[in-house]
Amino acid sequence: MTRIIQIVSVLLVLLIGGAWGAAWFGRGPGESVSDAFLRSIARLTGGDMPAPSAGGIQLAQGVSLGGPFTLVDHTGRTVTDRDFAGRPLLVYFGFTYCPDVCPTELGTIAAALDAMGPAGERVTPILVTIDPERDTPAALADYVSRFHPRMIGLTGSAEQVAAAARAYRVYYARVRPRDSTDYLMDHSSFIYFVGPDGRVRSLFRPETTPEAIAAAITSQLRAL
Repeated sequence: MTRIIQIVSVLLVLLIGGAWGAAWFGRGPGESVSDAFLRSIARLTGGDMPAPSAGGIQLAQGVSLGGPFTLVDHTGRTVTDRDFAGRPLLVYFGFTYCPDVCPTELGTIAAALDAMGPAGERVTPILVTIDPERDTPAALADYVSRFHPRMIGLTGSAEQVAAAARAYRVYYARVRPRDSTDYLMDHSSFIYFVGPDGRVRSLFRPETTPEAIAAAITSQLRAL
């Protein structure tokens, strides 16, 4: 069974990596790689992704993100998606050794929640690592505390992390920079707004402002 999971994981990484490469070379004029990638994924599932707006990328009809997972939080406690049932979430997949993109996006999440005022207290911010080999619960506990006091860090086995990434269709792969003895993780970089039912309601592409995220989530919270 472990061998099968490994093969499926490799095939998934190759598929998503191919979609990312296709997005890079096939993006339209003025279209970001992230938006082109999401559009490619939507086509693979039979949907068609509408143009992004300042309020986030709305999922096309028939496209579903999110779902069950089993991971370990930054206190060392095993948690599942059921532990977050009924709670709106802002979820980001990244890693603690990330030099720039992850800290920027996590800072954006924190700023967006602060900008929402009391409404922001309804939303739980979560970082799911895509580097479980180095991101232990202790490492995550120190890291997430730097961004927001309510931010939760989630890790787990390589198989558990891969399963969570599949549910959210997150691309990630280990890369080793030239002349370096250590590795980094290449990964997609969306912020996911997850509804109380555990399904992604909208995505926010990299460099979306905290104000835009705060406004979009506040609007959606009114409808929940």
